[in-house]
Amino acid sequence: MVDSNGSIHSFTFNPLPVTGMTSLRGSNILIAVAEEEDSHEQLFEDGVALMEQYETTSDLDDLATAVSTLRRAVELTPHNYPDMASRLANLGTSLWSRFQQTGDHQDIAEAISAEQRALELTPEGHPDMAERLANLGTSIHSHFEHTGDLQDLAQAISMKQRALELTPEGHPDMAERLAGLGTSHWSRFEDTGDLQDLAEAISAEQRALELTPEGHPDMALRLNNLGTLIHSRFERTGDLQDLAQAISMKQRALKLTPEGHPDMAERLSNLAVSFHSRFGRTGDLQDLAQAISMKQRALELTPEGHPDMAEGLAGLGTSHWSRFEDTGDLQDLAEAISAEQRALELTPEGHPDMALRLNNLGTLIHSRFERTGDLQDLAQAISMKQRALKLTPEGHPDMAEHLSNLAVSFHSRFGRTGDLQDLAQAISMKQRALELTPEGHPDMAERLAGLGTSIHSHFEHTGDLQDLAEAISAEQRALELTPEDHPDMAWRLAALGSSLWSRFERTGDLQDLAEAISADQRALELTPEGHPDMALKLTNLGASLSSRFEHTGDLQDLAEAISMEQRALELTPEGHPDMPVRLANLGSSLWSRFGRTGDIQDLAEAISAQQRGLELTPRGHPNMALRLSDLGSSLRSRFKRTGDLQDIAEAIAAQHRALELTPVGHPAMALRLANHGSSLQSRFERTGHLQDLAEAISARQRALELTPNGHPDMAAQIANLGHSLQYRFKRTSDLQDLAEAISGGQRALELTPEGHRDMALRLSNLAFSFQSRFLHTGDIHDFTEALSKYRTSANYSFGPPDIRLQAAKNWARILEEHNPGSPDILTAFDTAIRLTTLMTTLDQVLEKRYSRLVDTSGIALQAASAAFALDRVDKALEWLEQGRCLVWRQLTSLRTPLDDLRRHDGYLADRFLELSKTLEGAGSVRIATRSGMSTSEKVSLEDQARDHVKSAREWDDVLAEIRAAPGFERFLEPSPWHTLIPHLPKSGRVIVINIDSRRCDAIVLSAGENNPLHIPLPSFSIAKCNQYRQALTDQLYAYDYRDRARTMMNALERGDDVRTVRRMKRRKIGESIVQGVLRGLWTDLVQPIMKALGIQKVTASSTAAARAPRIWWCPTGPLSFLPIHAAGIYTSESTECVLDYAVSSYTPTIAALIDRVRNTRPIQTDVSGLFMTCQSSAAGGSHIPGTTTEVQSIYDLATENGLRAERFDGSAITPATCLDSMEKFSSIHLACHAYQDATNPLESRFLFHKGSLDLFTILQRNLKDADLAFLSACQTGTGSEKLPDEAVHLAAGMLAAGYRRVVATMWAIRDEHAPAVAKDFYQHLLNHRDSAGGTAFDGTHSARALHHATQKLKIRLGDNSDRSLLAWIPYVHFGY
Repeated sequence: MVDSNGSIHSFTFNPLPVTGMTSLRGSNILIAVAEEEDSHEQLFEDGVALMEQYETTSDLDDLATAVSTLRRAVELTPHNYPDMASRLANLGTSLWSRFQQTGDHQDIAEAISAEQRALELTPEGHPDMAERLANLGTSIHSHFEHTGDLQDLAQAISMKQRALELTPEGHPDMAERLAGLGTSHWSRFEDTGDLQDLAEAISAEQRALELTPEGHPDMALRLNNLGTLIHSRFERTGDLQDLAQAISMKQRALKLTPEGHPDMAERLSNLAVSFHSRFGRTGDLQDLAQAISMKQRALELTPEGHPDMAEGLAGLGTSHWSRFEDTGDLQDLAEAISAEQRALELTPEGHPDMALRLNNLGTLIHSRFERTGDLQDLAQAISMKQRALKLTPEGHPDMAEHLSNLAVSFHSRFGRTGDLQDLAQAISMKQRALELTPEGHPDMAERLAGLGTSIHSHFEHTGDLQDLAEAISAEQRALELTPEDHPDMAWRLAALGSSLWSRFERTGDLQDLAEAISADQRALELTPEGHPDMALKLTNLGASLSSRFEHTGDLQDLAEAISMEQRALELTPEGHPDMPVRLANLGSSLWSRFGRTGDIQDLAEAISAQQRGLELTPRGHPNMALRLSDLGSSLRSRFKRTGDLQDIAEAIAAQHRALELTPVGHPAMALRLANHGSSLQSRFERTGHLQDLAEAISARQRALELTPNGHPDMAAQIANLGHSLQYRFKRTSDLQDLAEAISGGQRALELTPEGHRDMALRLSNLAFSFQSRFLHTGDIHDFTEALSKYRTSANYSFGPPDIRLQAAKNWARILEEHNPGSPDILTAFDTAIRLTTLMTTLDQVLEKRYSRLVDTSGIALQAASAAFALDRVDKALEWLEQGRCLVWRQLTSLRTPLDDLRRHDGYLADRFLELSKTLEGAGSVRIATRSGMSTSEKVSLEDQARDHVKSAREWDDVLAEIRAAPGFERFLEPSPWHTLIPHLPKSGRVIVINIDSRRCDAIVLSAGENNPLHIPLPSFSIAKCNQYRQALTDQLYAYDYRDRARTMMNALERGDDVRTVRRMKRRKIGESIVQGVLRGLWTDLVQPIMKALGIQKVTASSTAAARAPRIWWCPTGPLSFLPIHAAGIYTSESTECVLDYAVSSYTPTIAALIDRVRNTRPIQTDVSGLFMTCQSSAAGGSHIPGTTTEVQSIYDLATENGLRAERFDGSAITPATCLDSMEKFSSIHLACHAYQDATNPLESRFLFHKGSLDLFTILQRNLKDADLAFLSACQTGTGSEKLPDEAVHLAAGMLAAGYRRVVATMWAIRDEHAPAVAKDFYQHLLNHRDSAGGTAFDGTHSARALHHATQKLKIRLGDNSDRSLLAWIPYVHFGY
């Protein structure tokens, strides 16, 4: 929109001095003009007198008479008359004065002619030479203002410069002449945009101001003029310091202007313009409010009928329009339209500003359309702009601008209706505007950019790459013409970035995408905070980064894209016309992240955003089809995750509507057909209705036909069709379908560029098709091709880990089924184990890592089983170590001691440590429910996620740098099995038991033995394991062993019914359920191991018991939930169990145990001791009074033995202070309720009177002095059923937090038994502590102490009933 104050101010010129005038005496003189030739002197005197009278009266009749009198005097003056120059000069002045009032071009032409003749008659060195040069310069400047001829302006500047050169320092006219020169330079700057002219203008005006003494009547005028010039510099450079200076000067000018002064209104208006500009830059509505207030005051001071009234109204309208643009307040828009309408009404037909005002009012009404969507407004805006254009004569300097503005409205109507005729007119007008714009014109860049935008839109509708090439060419030229510091640089970069992105989307050329991202990033950097275009720039860059993710699969790009789109949405006010597209963009990115991470919250939020975007999209909007199609895709994804048929029905309906709204020939038709086909196929997969599959194939065939050769979606279209044909083959066994699927899959692969994230998926799908045909025909070529494609997919570096992992599993499975002796099975499982680790990377929070591991659970066990079958015990051991407890291993890696690295490179060690701490904190963040979050909270959350991904990337880079250093090649790599042997505990054996659907095996590692011992366990199976586990679970419910106080709290929390005991088939007459489970574990699992190892039964003496060998059990899979340490025969006739042979401990992995052996160190005296707390009445748990007795007895025992001890009961301690105490004491004893959360293991927690202490929080502490933790609570050693190999329980969490050994429970313990067990445990520890240690305390003998304490409880119970067995068995020891 052109501001009606386009010239921010009019320079006020003092009338040119009239030289050689004589004063006429008296007043109200009637002058008779003498006609005689000898009266020219009298005529001249009379003319001068009339000019003086005119200056007093402003009566144009006086001025007309003065002109004719002076003209006649000149005519009658002889050519050689010595004062001829003076008379010509005064005639020029009078003619210039009349031109200023009437605009009659003949007057200014005659004035210039007279003044040029006067100058020619003025000899060099004449005292009036400077004045006459200055006056002629002023007249020629006036001529320029009428014609726009830059040659005039150059002459004016030249004359004024010569006049200044002839004006001596200190001359009273110096300031005025400097000001005049400044005016001409400013005019040339306004026309050409040459900053040198602006600099010259400012320099001249500054000097003029310096020469103007305080109190001079022109001081206010010069301050105002200089302020205006500096404002102009701000408009070009964007330097806010200039704007502040301009405002300061204009404020001073206003202050010096007395009330009632005729220039008061003009100066108010000028100052208002600067406040308006500052608002435009800073967004400070206070500035805009001041601008509006000043313009209103200026209007109040302008009398009705004043020629400036219309201009003042137009300026006020502009400010109201700006406030509307910022606040969206329709009242401001209404005020703006009202003011512009009044301005238009006051503008007479034929007025030179009529076209300008029609154009401006049309722009305002266009703005109302953009807010309300009322097409009637748009029609009215177009009508007004068309009238403005019609009133603009050919050759008028505003013609190009009016063409451009009208084109904008035609473009907008196209955007609403999709009518290509409107777009064609917009492009045509912009091209004409460009043709009318001379080279070097400051608007050239803007018009090129606008043309590029419209041609880009034409491409989006037609798909014609020629259009896109022209758009990019125009936008690149626009950028070349835009100075680096130009305020529109950011907008033009963004426009070019958008076009380059579109070309990438069409051609797949990554160079275009890289340039688009670079342009978008520069645009964002150049956009100041608070700028109204910030949201648009964020949106554009987010879209480009999202596209790069789609191509490369780099989650860093997607995290940044979502963060930017969230910020853009936060900056978009309700009701903004761009709200729907920004919601849609965010929805698409969240949907993409769901596809990669499986986070259902992302999908829910994507659907919510897309639905809102759709609701805000007006009926008939050309993007309605796009948004329906995208929403359909997200609903389909939710259906595939949840199976809710309502979702897939809505998806199909939305995509069907999208197709109906997409015109024939639209470039998006193919994609929308493909999406519709995908949804139909998804419903077929669920319902089996062949009609859906037939329609899906038909849609995908049409999509393929509509996809032009060379289009980047071609490979996807072919692959999708092949996928549908593969499904039809499965239903019909028609080999023709399978042949077409294979042919299409091969072609899709050929068209997929290297590095594309879908390459792995397409390889895997093609492999499946070959496998299907092999199974149908037995053709070995198909088998070989399937293997090859699965292998390539699994090893493809750029594919999503879950796709590649599935390919590796399929690769291994097909080999096991059809070539079981192949050594390639080991290679396949090696790849699968490696990919499993990529499923849980450090850029994910812990909770997300655990949820993703659910899908990979059991792979390490399958791999180990295959290795055993191939007699590769070493591989089995390696995979069981590498493929289990992945999250604990990551946490350990983040806390790795860096002494050796620090000696090698201190900076690298510090950087690694810093990033490790950052990642540990970021990973421990809980996943919050986003449904009730504000937009700003979501923005903050996405910023955290983006920073988390970035830190993980940096950590990987630093790790690679460390591994490149000599001696650190295997830094943090999983240890080869043979490196574990030297660090095994000297006093026992580590026994890993692998359980799989095909077999069960044990691996035994012993200190001093160089090779692992393999013990097959053919009598044990996963079926027995699951049977025993279920039977044990039933008995625990039957005897209320789910809570320390015999309540069913946990079951009721989950909404379970109390279950009755399910009977297991008894193996011995009179044997109970639990006895049967323990006998089975002993007979089929433990006893064969004991015999193979030659472990003998230990005699009952205490001396022999102290020498009993140690065994560290490392069970896998569902075996983790069975009490291997208590396996045995418990009958009235005989008893034989593990306790008779060894002291048992558990370890999640061998590495976890080795780490504790390797890092054994003396406990520091200042932390050695025992901290304990009892929580007998915690919220959510039953009363357990025994905890008070338990802690009191331990405390008494400790103090009696001189042990450093501290205790807190109940509400005397909070979870936070408990954590602090854990850092101050090497050992802790927690007697309380505990809760194992099976659905979210990290929420497992200890219950306190004041809150709870969860595993998440504990993991955030690095307890470097931790030694022993006794968790006298329920289920502290029970893992998650879905993650049996991740050891996600409180005991393992305490190990991860730094404790060397932990006493925990597999299920509930009885409140009446717990105090005695604890006291016996500590008594044994105190009895066997090192006498040289004085009052020091550690848990070195904790395993034997627990063995002793449970033996004593077993004896006290007096029988082997299920109730008694379930009372002592749950106590278990973890660690060293």
